[in-house]
Amino acid sequence: MKQERHEETLNEVLDEIETALKDARGLLTHQRRLAFSLSLGAVNLLELHFHKLGIIKEGSKINHTWFKKGKNNVLELLQNQITSPLNSLPDVEQIVELVIQIEEKRDDLAYGAPATEQILQEKINLFFELKKVVQC
Repeated sequence: MKQERHEETLNEVLDEIETALKDARGLLTHQRRLAFSLSLGAVNLLELHFHKLGIIKEGSKINHTWFKKGKNNVLELLQNQITSPLNSLPDVEQIVELVIQIEEKRDDLAYGAPATEQILQEKINLFFELKKVVQC
């Protein structure tokens, strides 16, 4: 996917977050949309970060399910998507850990019972922390 498409997707994700945060009914009414949006946003932030570094391979696509396979497996899968050594990238460990935390319990939030406002706010905070670290 081209860099512009990632930016468009991120704008949609940011719109959903903003809408959820401003909704007087609270975050729980947006739980499923937030689960999907934050997951989509995290992967797009990572891909956009790789684009901006100029290291993503043509046609590469990062899958959100990779981040459930353990950190070492994630690092190996990500290495296959880029042209530079992953361990040479600044903050790569922190970036991967943030995406893992965003993806944690994603399916429970998307398909399961209502969570809490606190859990949803924590996921939003993790997303913004990731956005800050990758500078996108």
